[in-house]
Amino acid sequence: MNRLAFELRLWPVLRWALIVFLIVITVFPFYYMVMLSFVPIEQLLTHPGRLWVPVQSFTADTYAEVLRSEDDGGQGFAHFMRNSAIVSLSCTVLTLVAVIPAAYAVSRLRFRGRDTIGAMFLAVYMFPAIVIAIPLFVGFTKVGLGASLVGLVLVYIALTLPVSVHMLRSYFETIPESIDEAAKIDGASRWMILRRITVPLAMPTIMSTALYIFMIAWNELLFALLFLVTDRDSWTVSLGLTQLANGIEVSKTVLMAGSVLLTVPVVLLYGLAERALTEGLTAGADKG
Repeated sequence: MNRLAFELRLWPVLRWALIVFLIVITVFPFYYMVMLSFVPIEQLLTHPGRLWVPVQSFTADTYAEVLRSEDDGGQGFAHFMRNSAIVSLSCTVLTLVAVIPAAYAVSRLRFRGRDTIGAMFLAVYMFPAIVIAIPLFVGFTKVGLGASLVGLVLVYIALTLPVSVHMLRSYFETIPESIDEAAKIDGASRWMILRRITVPLAMPTIMSTALYIFMIAWNELLFALLFLVTDRDSWTVSLGLTQLANGIEVSKTVLMAGSVLLTVPVVLLYGLAERALTEGLTAGADKG
């Protein structure tokens, strides 16, 4: 058997082995976290290294404890998740409202300093978040937004807007300007072109950008800790999970349940967005 034939036979085996390996190292931590979240603490203490638990041993008491309010002896995660949903959805919608026309303007309009402005959007994102954390907190505190969800939403918009503009601008530039010119000949205004042509064509990238914004706002901890640590009623789910991780009397099964509640919404949102992304790739295509 020559070398080429050997490589042709070996490559399919190695490819599937690599795929299986990547799936295992990616899925296993999430599987183990979910499994532990349904295991009674007694089972975990008795068999700490077990990778499989009989179905009859599963319990949802850990999730009930995590979601119950503190007045009822729980951890208050239902309230934290509501706060996170409000912050994340508000941030996503408001950022897209600002980002879409801004990215369109930078990619389509001709004005002095356009390239400099486009580069500045990306340069601002390069600064570490910790560099601007204290100035933002001091500034928002002076205007009365230092310990509120409104202030946190505004901070997240400032964090996600630069890279979101860069992402959408890059895609808008791939859309031929001849489409805009043809629409202008038909009497369409800039706003009509953006709303009826550019946005539908760029919907996959817009969905990706929205998912990115939501994930940042849902999982972010530094600014949530800085802004909301003094007001427990305004805590987000990431802050609540930090409380569980630092709690001495909190069992690991309850901590895993909180981790699942933090992770699952993003996974579900990605699953829904993936279908929209796939459908959006063919939306607005010209018929030959």
